Amino acid sequence: MTANAVLGVLMLAAATAQTPPPVRGTIALEGTTQKVYAAMHIVIVKTIDGVEHVFHFTKDLLVHGGKGSGVDAFPGLEEGRTVVVHYTVAGAEETAQEIDRIGDEGLRTTEGIVTRVDRGRKQITIKYFDGTSETLSLTNRAAAEAEQGLGQVTGATVVVYYRDEAGNKVVHYFKRTP
Repeated sequence: MTANAVLGVLMLAAATAQTPPPVRGTIALEGTTQKVYAAMHIVIVKTIDGVEHVFHFTKDLLVHGGKGSGVDAFPGLEEGRTVVVHYTVAGAEETAQEIDRIGDEGLRTTEGIVTRVDRGRKQITIKYFDGTSETLSLTNRAAAEAEQGLGQVTGATVVVYYRDEAGNKVVHYFKRTP
């Protein structure tokens, strides 16, 4: 694909994407990788509702389940891969700060009911449907996003996206289930 064709596709995707609401801090969304233009520092992700987001990224981009950062993080982030993108918005530009791959070498998921969130200790306690409970650690980003977007989550059913790090389950993202 020529550079002009790529620019045309990106401009069309940007024009058809919905304008995000004004939000401060980092936002997270789940979607499927559509295209990666590593040389242009752009990744296009389509959300469940069909909206395509054009994310710009810098050399500091972190991809959990990837190898390295920035452009080096993209091997294995092929089209059709389910991801969670943590991003900021400046004007109309969405900039990816972190991308979590779901499945395989990336994050695992589990579902349960939140019984407690301790943002100070960066912990979330989940009661699973089999009656057992578990307290998991939250990353700094997950704790901050939980505070911004989820409000009161105690008693809510959630999907938790976590990674086993040094024998501990560390939550990178969680969201309410419908």
